[in-house]
Amino acid sequence: MQLDNKHLFMKSLILVFYVLMTLQVFAQTKTLHDFTATTIDGKEFDFSTLKGKKVLIVNTASECALTPQFKKLQELYEEYGGDDFEIIGFPCNDFGKQEPGNNNEIYEFCTQKYQVSFPMMAKISINDDEMHPVYQWLTSSEENGTLDAKVMWNFQKFMIDEEGMVVDFVPPFKGPQNRRIMEWLQE
Repeated sequence: MQLDNKHLFMKSLILVFYVLMTLQVFAQTKTLHDFTATTIDGKEFDFSTLKGKKVLIVNTASECALTPQFKKLQELYEEYGGDDFEIIGFPCNDFGKQEPGNNNEIYEFCTQKYQVSFPMMAKISINDDEMHPVYQWLTSSEENGTLDAKVMWNFQKFMIDEEGMVVDFVPPFKGPQNRRIMEWLQE
């Protein structure tokens, strides 16, 4: 009888251990809402302010063949932006050195040429040891719990749901109003 109780106790202990380990793994998954970034005008942006909104994160460049996507991003923002949807632009010079300007020059370009009104963050790095933490999270399933997605070029678009979880991404050469993004916005 005493041996059975010891055996039962050990099984219970092992079960508790596995439950705790499983909870720890789930607790380690971050969401977009765990991050901050610096805006293009030098202020801190807390992504937790986006709880309850779908978010499209895009790495941008002012001198790229895909730069006209700014116009389509702004149109998308004007149609869907507000209480339920946000676009966040992250200027980056990692692809073809196509974003050589400083934050002030980038801001002037985006607002004057494309009338961009969605939030733009300060210029970041994506492809080296100084990868911005948001992009470390976006591109690694170990961090985001969903997918691995190497950024291929300027204007890659990441879709994040209302709970701050990565849903999917759209490659750079597909515009912001492609079928996948439109279906996601209308879900």
